[in-house]
Amino acid sequence: MRAVVQRVSSAAVSVDGAAVGSIGPGLVVLLGVAQADTEADAAWTASKIATLRVFDDGGGKMNLSVVDTRGAVLLVSQFTLLADCSRGRRPSFTRAAPPDVGRELCDRVGELLRRDGLAVETGRFGAHMALSLVNDGPVTIVLDSAEGRR
Repeated sequence: MRAVVQRVSSAAVSVDGAAVGSIGPGLVVLLGVAQADTEADAAWTASKIATLRVFDDGGGKMNLSVVDTRGAVLLVSQFTLLADCSRGRRPSFTRAAPPDVGRELCDRVGELLRRDGLAVETGRFGAHMALSLVNDGPVTIVLDSAEGRR
């Protein structure tokens, strides 16, 4: 599972011009699910997102998590994070999970984040989405469960 996590002041996602999710301060998470991903990858990824210390404390150091700040998460599925661009000019997406598996594990990450007490908004799985955000910092972190769970 690969996630691009961005600290934001606000963010919104829409489908066909209609808003489907929006948050104030918190994290935007673009989430790609790989063929080999399991429930364990979803659990590792959700835990890492919830506890990642990327928010400033009173001293200006990144010492607080989204749980600590009572921020929100905008979770958007993005299979293109699994693109293989090693050959040719057209990306290959063969490493991405099939849609039913991708949807299930993406939903699972959202459920686990909610269990941690977070407000979670989502995009619409499989839809063409427009995402707008105000990056705060900017702070952008890439997580990969295959590397993190070794």
